Amino acid sequence: MRKLIFTILIMCIAFVAKAQELNCTVTINSDQVSQTNQQIFKTLERSLNDFVNKTKWSNRIYKENERINAQMFITITDYESNRFKGNIQIQSSRPVYNTSYESPIFNYKDNQFNFEYIEFQPLIFNENSFESNLTSVVAYYAYIILGLDADTFSLEGGTESYRTAQKIVTQAQGSNSAGWSQTSDRGRFELIDNLLSNTYREYRIAMYNYHRKGLDILGDNNSTGKQVIAGTMKLFETMTKRRPNAFLVTTFFDAKSEEIQSIFSDGPKVDIVSLKETLNSIAPLYSSTWNDIKF
Repeated sequence: MRKLIFTILIMCIAFVAKAQELNCTVTINSDQVSQTNQQIFKTLERSLNDFVNKTKWSNRIYKENERINAQMFITITDYESNRFKGNIQIQSSRPVYNTSYESPIFNYKDNQFNFEYIEFQPLIFNENSFESNLTSVVAYYAYIILGLDADTFSLEGGTESYRTAQKIVTQAQGSNSAGWSQTSDRGRFELIDNLLSNTYREYRIAMYNYHRKGLDILGDNNSTGKQVIAGTMKLFETMTKRRPNAFLVTTFFDAKSEEIQSIFSDGPKVDIVSLKETLNSIAPLYSSTWNDIKF
């Protein structure tokens, strides 16, 4: 009996240890391709869902309810002879403490997504070598998602994941595939380079303060949570003064603009005039959203 209980315990521990990090839905849209046989796109979609969700991306043990919710939307704009051309949009979110709300963390569209794929071929990824552009791009964004999520729970907690993403970039640059070059405007190299650069150190501090010290306490102390989130905007202001139109600032507000507008449109008051001035200076593209902050 003791042996049976011990065996079951070991099996349970092994199961938990193998829990994957991502709960990600990959969707393939091939509407723009005049292809009578759509089966290859369906096969690719199934394979990518398995690849993303069944790969163990880190050594950290995740419980089922800790898996990171994410989506990858791949739009195919051209397909010929096993060569695919299109774009990939990545979205991820994280839960807010003591609520049912999921806060958007990343919302980014990569327009330089070209790859080769033969139906039913295994999707192989090796962080130490370039296997294919398809798996390298998807793996790269998997690690970006992991890193950003970790940064919202602990200060600079995503460094290890970012380092792996940086390694993927280094390996992929020799392939001459689009999107990896240092000269690609707001491409994969620039994103990971900025995330690991001290030049943009305020971004990662802001990610932690905004989520862990701000959002996570809104339910218990709305006034303090708001003050922390408003103060976080000053960190972006400091970074913007050093590097106007910074890539990371754009990615932050692409994900967060509606959330920020909602946070400050009800509940305890903060200095809305000062907040809106700061927001308009660091994210002027969302000025209409900031104008909707009224209290």
